Amino acid sequence: MKRFYFAIIIFLLCTVSISAKKKNNGPDPYAWRNTQPLGNRYRVPVDTLMLNYYSTDLPTSYSTAYGYTGNLGGPGLSKIFFERPEMPQFIFKEPYSHWIKTPANFDFYNSRIPITFLSYLSGGSKTNKQEDLRATFSGNVNKQLAFGASMDYVLSRGHYQSLATKDFSWQLFGSYIGEKYELQVLFNTLNFVNQENGGITDDNEILHPENLAGGQTLDSKSVNVNLTDAYNRVRGKNYYATQRYKLGFYRTEERDTSKVEIFVPVTSFIHTIEYNDNMRRFVNNDASEGAKYFKNTYLNNNRTNDSTSYWSLKNTFGISLLEGFNKYAKMGLAAYLTYEVRRFKLMADTIPIDYISKPEVPSLTGDSYRYSYARNSQYYTDNILWVGAEVSKQQGKVLTYYAKGQLGLTGPEAGSLDIDGHINTRFPIFKDTVQLRAYGFFKNTEPAFYYKHYVSNHFVWDNSNFGKIRRFRVGGEFSVPRWGTRLNVGVENIQNYVYFGNDCLPKQESSILQVFSATLQQDFHFGPFNLDNQLVYQKSSKSSVIPLPDFSVYSNLYFLFRIAKVLHVQLGADFRYYTKYYGEAYEPATLSFHTQNDVKIGGYPLMNAYINMKLKQTRFYVMYSHANQGLFGGKNSFTLPHYPLPPSMLQIGISIDFAN
Repeated sequence: MKRFYFAIIIFLLCTVSISAKKKNNGPDPYAWRNTQPLGNRYRVPVDTLMLNYYSTDLPTSYSTAYGYTGNLGGPGLSKIFFERPEMPQFIFKEPYSHWIKTPANFDFYNSRIPITFLSYLSGGSKTNKQEDLRATFSGNVNKQLAFGASMDYVLSRGHYQSLATKDFSWQLFGSYIGEKYELQVLFNTLNFVNQENGGITDDNEILHPENLAGGQTLDSKSVNVNLTDAYNRVRGKNYYATQRYKLGFYRTEERDTSKVEIFVPVTSFIHTIEYNDNMRRFVNNDASEGAKYFKNTYLNNNRTNDSTSYWSLKNTFGISLLEGFNKYAKMGLAAYLTYEVRRFKLMADTIPIDYISKPEVPSLTGDSYRYSYARNSQYYTDNILWVGAEVSKQQGKVLTYYAKGQLGLTGPEAGSLDIDGHINTRFPIFKDTVQLRAYGFFKNTEPAFYYKHYVSNHFVWDNSNFGKIRRFRVGGEFSVPRWGTRLNVGVENIQNYVYFGNDCLPKQESSILQVFSATLQQDFHFGPFNLDNQLVYQKSSKSSVIPLPDFSVYSNLYFLFRIAKVLHVQLGADFRYYTKYYGEAYEPATLSFHTQNDVKIGGYPLMNAYINMKLKQTRFYVMYSHANQGLFGGKNSFTLPHYPLPPSMLQIGISIDFAN
């Protein structure tokens, strides 16, 4: 409660401070992101919206249906197939994809005066408290040059034994957006440490605790778990820079009765460089627990200390013909070459320690000789060359489109093909505007390296025979923003799909699989009353390979109103539910999710009650998460097999937008 009162005091002090500031009459700050690999900029909203801010630190809100290990900052995955990101080469980062900044999802800023976003989010009691501290600063030296820094620090003790997380990442960034020259730079590092408990030993301690504890409900910290001295660590560095020089001409235009010279770019020369360096370690210090939990042990019966690392250096050179420099330039065109070096380091193969050969001279003492084999790390290096092209039309209100394709020429990606694109149009109907979008992609690409090769204490595989994965997806979206309606329907065919099977080892399914998905979003607004809804239906042609819940539902009922005309309030409760199915299980030793057919998860409603507020540049919320626990829905609160949701808890958060 002390932290709750402390947050209230900060909220009031910051509100008074911000209210006392003079109104800034300059232009509002804006943010943008970059497309890859050419670094084309596009605007994104600045994160200052109040609506649904309470869900920032709710892992279940990252998707309509989401599974995770039960603690903030821990590994997780979306149960909506079309939301799953493409697997990176370093597959151990994918379970943390929500927390990891990349050149594709990082926000750059431009602001007339320096801006600072500071937030502190917290919940739980002393023994299971979770905290999330975030900060972003950005300031412009002049109209063209800007610098900034950001960080995110998550520290959560967890509601269950041996499930604590400590995730820390920070970024330095800068940009120069000039008339002819542009440069954007990002330095990004992360260090995630997660304790691994292997799930609870007996689900009945959650489902039927009265049968195990003399009729009394167990405290979550008293629930038995499989591992008590194990953890995963993932480290990463990402250095990125994209620059372009534009050629063009000056054109005279009249503005406010005066004539000005406007530079019109025609052609851009582009260079993008990106360096990635990642390391992953899994440690289990309790040999007896490891012997019970893991089926096989190959390297060390006393302790597990697995490690692997990867780095890559990628250079892209491109040239583009820009859209709109004259009336005949109806679209933009670009071509590029990408050269990439990848380097992987694995532990040595599991060659048993045994007598290699008898010594030529017998021991004078009669002692036997035992020769230990010197295991050396394995290194794999790939040199890859891609050639690609882009075509796009982003100007115009009726029709816009974008398409990109690239072909692999060398290395394991030789013959790989990656094409994707979309087309958008809009037209008026009944005084409203209907928006239509069609999208699709075709990919014939190599599986990620770690699907093919891996060595560790409990898992070893060599899948050099894995073929390229072929994926073809098409879909369309219909939306009417004024009605609050959006319908998205898509289908994907996959051949040579790679997944982790029931034995936790990578498998490749040679047959053609199909996934159908339909998402309906319908929002209702009547005065202060609001009801936002999303329904997802998806079907896998082979659920033993791609298990998915058939239906997933999200509803958010809330009231929007103002107090004293200045305090904006969102008061409500949200609800999530998905149907039962044999969902993927989590394997900590490989940081992966694998199929299983022993336990069904789902069929459990999850509700959060909250009050969300904003006054000037300050956002604040109070939430009671998992509010339905013990009230309705039963006790089957598992989002992954043997990983239950955290119990009900009070959570608070505050975010301040400082205008320095």
